[in-house]
Amino acid sequence: MPRRALALARAIPTLLLILIVAGCAVQPGGATASSGPAGSSPPTALTVGLGYIPSVQFAPFYLADQAGYYRDAGLAVTFQNKIDPDLVTLVGQGAIDIGVADGTSVIPAVSQGIPIRYVATIYGTYPSIVFAKQSSGIKSAADLRGKKLGIPGKYGSSWIMLQALLDSVHLKPDDLTIVEYPDFGQGVAVQQGAVDAATGFANNEPVQLQLTGATPVILHVDDVIALPGPGLITSATTLDAKHNAVAGFVSATLRAMTEIAADPTKGLDAAIKAVPELASQRDTQLAILNATIATWAPPGGDRTRYGAIDRAGWQASIGYLTKLGLVPNPVTVDGLVRDVSGLPAK
Repeated sequence: MPRRALALARAIPTLLLILIVAGCAVQPGGATASSGPAGSSPPTALTVGLGYIPSVQFAPFYLADQAGYYRDAGLAVTFQNKIDPDLVTLVGQGAIDIGVADGTSVIPAVSQGIPIRYVATIYGTYPSIVFAKQSSGIKSAADLRGKKLGIPGKYGSSWIMLQALLDSVHLKPDDLTIVEYPDFGQGVAVQQGAVDAATGFANNEPVQLQLTGATPVILHVDDVIALPGPGLITSATTLDAKHNAVAGFVSATLRAMTEIAADPTKGLDAAIKAVPELASQRDTQLAILNATIATWAPPGGDRTRYGAIDRAGWQASIGYLTKLGLVPNPVTVDGLVRDVSGLPAK
């Protein structure tokens, strides 16, 4: 063999070793270039819109973030807090990648041309309710006639739920005196007797009312129809462009939900770390979290169904909201939902 060729042959193993070492060199942040997909490319940025007020109800998102579940899925997640109607609009515009929104807000929005899709269920049992003190004499939806009722505003899931509940007993909002509380103070208004009843969530206002020593009466729209509860939404464009990232976010969130259901204190600690002022009412927050966990599973309490989408329920809801005049243009279940949870649809 010529000397030049022999020298090159002897140099190849050394060159390969240098390349291997260089390929495994530690990158900024401690990852290595050969450490798999998360290490070989930058994380996918996701802006996630939660509800208006940071609270213990968002414990799964806080835990998944703090425990690194989003990071492990190759995500860099940033949270924002917005009211439901704003989230629907911003997600539809692509200004927010993923949001938490009520299923009953999704149906009218898509009917009006807002390109969003519901990709995973968070509340398998519809949490929006009307509540009152037992001393009010209110026992059923029919008893709301002529009463003063507090609500954040005539929009979103509370407003839709109220109309459905009233319609079931042949009442309309005009049969009540509606008092708006844009600052979400309707729960305190019930406690103080400023209104007879109010809209709220089964895992929030009634829990706090009971902690004052009063006995709450709760009117569930589920007794009329199983409306789709709050879940994760994204735009059709975001879903196409970031499908794997959206699916990874859903998977990580459902993992955190399962862990919190098994150990609620884990969720409480994560919420307090994210929202330190919650620590001053630890017992109250734990009661709210336990009530929240109870709404994650569908009726019957099957925790293995976290995240699953009840297509039959969505179809029934389309029909019911159409009857109420809230669906100006026809929609289909396929045009509303895109299940990325990996669970078989019902």
